[in-house]
Parts: sequence; structure tokens; C-alpha cells
Amino acid sequence: MKATVKYPIGQQDFKTLRELGFIYVDKTRFIEPIVNGGQYYFLARPRRFGKSLFLSVLKYFFEGERSLFKGLYADTMEWNWESYPVLRMDLSTDRFAEPHRLNVALDDIFTQWEEKYEVKYKSDHLSVRFRNILKSAYEKTGKRVVILVDEYDHPLVGNLNDESNFNHYREALSGLYSNFKSCADYIRLVFLTGVSRFSKLSIFSDLNNLKDITFTDEFADICGITEMELISDFQKGIENIARKNSFDYQETLNIIKENYDGYRFAITGSDIYNPWSVLNAMNDGRIQNYWNHTGMPTIIAESLKKIDADLENVFNTHCDIDTLSGLDLQSLDPLALLCQTGYLTIKNYDSSTGLFTLGIPNKEVTAGIFKDILPYYVKVKRGSTESVVQNIINSILLGRPKDMMRYLETYFASVPYDLKMDNENNFQNAFYILLSLIGVKTNAEVHTSNGRIDMLIRTSKYIYIIELKFDGSSIEALNQIKDKEYPRQYLTDSRKVFLIGANFSSKTRNIEDPLIEEIM
Repeated sequence: MKATVKYPIGQQDFKTLRELGFIYVDKTRFIEPIVNGGQYYFLARPRRFGKSLFLSVLKYFFEGERSLFKGLYADTMEWNWESYPVLRMDLSTDRFAEPHRLNVALDDIFTQWEEKYEVKYKSDHLSVRFRNILKSAYEKTGKRVVILVDEYDHPLVGNLNDESNFNHYREALSGLYSNFKSCADYIRLVFLTGVSRFSKLSIFSDLNNLKDITFTDEFADICGITEMELISDFQKGIENIARKNSFDYQETLNIIKENYDGYRFAITGSDIYNPWSVLNAMNDGRIQNYWNHTGMPTIIAESLKKIDADLENVFNTHCDIDTLSGLDLQSLDPLALLCQTGYLTIKNYDSSTGLFTLGIPNKEVTAGIFKDILPYYVKVKRGSTESVVQNIINSILLGRPKDMMRYLETYFASVPYDLKMDNENNFQNAFYILLSLIGVKTNAEVHTSNGRIDMLIRTSKYIYIIELKFDGSSIEALNQIKDKEYPRQYLTDSRKVFLIGANFSSKTRNIEDPLIEEIM
């Protein structure tokens, strides 16, 4: 059955959305504290989270198009609905692979503004051109300018692994954005969105009154869909998915939650559903991975590889707000990178320590890491893992450690000869993440009174204690489990315990002759 509700897939223009009758989750209540608050705002959210649509909402609000807001919260605000000059820059439209691309991307739009506001003084320098446009727009209209910058950091994110290009664009953007401070008398509002808050970009140090609302409780659900919004605004879509897949209503809600919920952007904020995935699922009437196909997993994977990130300790960890808020190319932190790009999110906050617990948001993101980032990171051919995943899961759940290790050998055998894993960190990263991301409850480096267990897998019926060696021997690994008495704390456990000693050979590029013992 064709959907009767119009879902705005990829539609980011608020006016088009409203005039053509697309469904819209009302976020206009967030305009009120913005227009009554400060002059400069910054919001970071992962890609496809509705940042562009919110900027479009602000554009039409400040241009005074009240008819578009009929029936929405903004229509009830005390506001004169006068038209302000609005300058909107969208930096997501170019790959910025060469240094001159910023000039190319902005030249056309700057030319239009120069004609519209009758700029008298021309310049070849982007920063000077922008300054002249701001001044002329203010003088021509008699009103302060509203500046909306969409994906302000796109040239930087796209060049995380090219230091020369990155530094070029950082300097160019710093010069462009410096006008926000020097032209403050002409400005009514600046609102920037992006994926990351680059800590060494001058805008964040020069503007002392810049309000970063990325992790504030007040704006926690400014983008994305809350559970209340899902239930109230998408009932027909939920019912359509249930009908097409022979689910009941509550079962459908649970599946949607498991796949697309789990994001959190504040200490006390509610969980947020990925809006791109929800809209696509509602439109298609089925649950599948949508968000993973919209981003840049290769860039993320290359960055993680570049800094030799210890992924064993990344996907379930703790950090403070400073780690989450800043991204620095010279000392790239994998937590900041993964959190700001949507692969990690806040799961909890401990007020006594001031630390956030981070975790993978949901099943969809887990699949994305497994299929896109992990194979690239450990240099395994993309797609080669999918045929063995279910066999690995089944062998673990059924208590068949020999089968588990055999299927793991099949996995590692897919590593190309000229792209071998040549150090222990790569091997342990691959082993841990492979198991944890396919849904197995896995702990790495588990502390005991006599040492640390390399890998601990627990199911409802079985416990697997695994010691890993690199260019050592399986007997050495198994003996360490026994000598250190790792199984002692599980002797009274009702579950069956398996001891596994495994060695990874850099010569054969695989696990060799794993040894397994069972404790009843």
C-alpha cells in the first residue's frame, strides 16, 4: 500500500515542506530562546540529523513568512514578523578536495548578495567580500543581518587526513568567520551548524559570547525525534510498518527503538531517534539500515587508523565534557571523533565524577561500524565477513567453542596477503570488535586478582575465557589462564566455562591451533 503521508526524504527547505504538505515535527519552540537570547550560537549534530532543516526554519522566520508557521509553536510567539536580511551559507555542497574550492563554492552566492545589497567595494578576498556584504546589507535595509552557516566545518571534516588541505581551510575559514566579531554592530544573529567543534578554529576563541548549545539540556532535542514525537506524529507510519511486516503495534515500536533510538545530547536530555532513518523507514514501510549509507565511513576509518586508536577501549568508555566538545587534528581523540560523527553517544552521566559514559547508539550504527569501519580498520575485504557472522553467533550461543574458533579463522583468512595485520594491537582490536559488534557480550582486559583476562564472553549458558597471543603459542596462552587462575571466580557459576588459548601468527596471518578446555 502506498504511503498516504508525505515524508520529506532529503527535503531540507522548510517552505517547500510546508507548502507541499510534507509531515513536519514541530521544532519551532526552540526559536523563542534563540531570538530572546544571545547573538551567536553553535550546534553540532551528526550528519542527517535535521540541522539544515532547522536553519531553513530560522531563515523563513526572520524573513517574516508567518503563513508558513500557521499551527506551529512559533505562530504563538510575541514577535513582530518583520523581515530581516538573511545570509545563508551551505558548505556541504562541495568535496573541497583542492585548496581553491572554497572560493569556487562561495563566489556565486557572494556575487548574488553583492548585487542584492548593492555592494560598492569589490575584493578578491573572501573575508573582505563578506565584510562588505554585511555592512551593505545593514545599510540598505536598516536592519541587522541574520547569518546562517550550514555545515561550517565541512571543508575541515573532509580533509581530516590531509594536513595541508586541512590547515589551508582552517586559515581560510578563520578569516571568513572573524567577521562575526569585527562586524558585530551589523549582526542580529549568527547560527552555525556542523558535525564537529574544532577546538583550534579561531571562532571558538575569538567569540567570547558564542553559545555552544550542542550538549545543553535546553536544546537536547532541537534536532532528531523524541519518543513522544514518534508516537504522536508517526502513528500511521508505525501502523503501516506493522501491517507490512505482520508485527503488532508495540512490537513495531520496540523494533524501531532498537534500530534508530539511543542518541543523547545532554546530561538530562531524553533519548533521540535518528530522523533520517525514521523518515525512510516510515516511507518504505520496513526496517533497514539507512543512515550508514549517507556518510563518510572511510574518512573516519582512515583517521582512526592514522592515530592507531585502541578500539578495544573506545566503544564503551568514559570521558569529560571537554573531550566531547573539541576536535584537534594535531592530537585527534577517537572519542571526540566518533561521538561527534554519530558512532558514539552519551549513555549516562555521573555527577560525582563529571564523567559521561559513551556507547554505540543503536543496532543500525552497530551494523555500520561492523560493515564499514571495522573491515577498513583491520584491512579486511569489505563484505567478506558477512557470510560467517551468523555462524560465529550460533556457535557461541550453542556452546561450541571449536566451531567458533574455526569460523573466526575463516574471518581472518579473508585478510589480503599484501594487507596483513602485522602487530598485536590490530589483531586484538579485530578480535574484540568483531565479537562485540555482532552482538556478543564481550569484555576486554578484565581484571582479576592475579592479572587481566584478554577476552571474556558471557551468554546465558556459557562463559568463554580467552587468552590471546601474537607470534607466541596457544599452549602458552592456555597455561596463562590456568596459572593466573582466571576461572576461579566462575567456579560456582551455573554456566559452563570454556578456556581458550589462541595464538595469531603474523606469518600465516591467522589463528593457529587454538587449545580449548572445558570446566563443568
